[in-house]
Amino acid sequence: MLGADLDILSTHGLWKYCSVASQRWHRQTGRPYIVHPEGMLESWALRNAKWKKRIAALLYEDRHLRSAACLRALCEAEAQSIRAYGMHNPICVIPNGVDLPDLSETPKLQAHAFADDRKILLYLGRLHPKKNLANLIRAWKQTPDSHRGDWVLAIAGWDQAGYEHELKQLTRDYGFTDSVQFLGPLFGQDKDAAYGVCHALILPSLSEGLPITVLEAWAYAKPVLMTRECNLPAGFAAGAALQIGTAPEEIAAGLKQLIEMSDDDRRAVGDRGRTLVATKFSWPRIGEQMRSVYEWILGGGTTPESVRL
Repeated sequence: MLGADLDILSTHGLWKYCSVASQRWHRQTGRPYIVHPEGMLESWALRNAKWKKRIAALLYEDRHLRSAACLRALCEAEAQSIRAYGMHNPICVIPNGVDLPDLSETPKLQAHAFADDRKILLYLGRLHPKKNLANLIRAWKQTPDSHRGDWVLAIAGWDQAGYEHELKQLTRDYGFTDSVQFLGPLFGQDKDAAYGVCHALILPSLSEGLPITVLEAWAYAKPVLMTRECNLPAGFAAGAALQIGTAPEEIAAGLKQLIEMSDDDRRAVGDRGRTLVATKFSWPRIGEQMRSVYEWILGGGTTPESVRL
């Protein structure tokens, strides 16, 4: 990094070597850096491997955070978590962004094509306990056959800590031989195709920073069911998402609402999501906001609207 002659450094994530490296670069050059915690100061995240994180905090991470010219939060809830952790630095609240795809060029889902005409409710992300997928499957069980008979729950993602085995066992216990399908990890064109063919996305998470999968689904004009823990209240306000709770019966209520909607109503919800992404979560919009923060840190004028002092 020293040979790069940087004006400012931007570092993503915590609890790893880049925290030490950016702190060392700052001491040697006297130049500022900004830290993107990426949701790692949320209370749920801090409870995981908490003793290792406490040791790392004492050794280097707290110093790394305190010395930052600015901390970037993805949403207001994350900004509150950063303050609750004890940081008093300026915080800029700027979400992540996504590209808007050309909907006329959606690739085909070759490897996991569905052979029937059922509608697809997609989950896409890590298979991890905080994603609350066991309760989603329990909610699927609570949904009457008359409602879910025309739908398939497609779970796409990579396993963490053996959670996939637990989920598959639960589906076997409930006799879901066909209405719940595990697609495995999807990347690139396969992921794009999954968004293209699905009829809705669900994210029943217990905790999130700011979930890119929701933004990607909106970019493909798909309606979303999500918990308030997904930290995207703008989606509810815009009518682009249905709010669900985390308990099985609360998720089941959301499933019922989605399934009973007409095709036109579901499309309208998805269209509002795509409009929301275009106006608030597109990369050009995010880039402008981040540039104003970098210029402000380097001495360029008034405090940006995104910054909380």
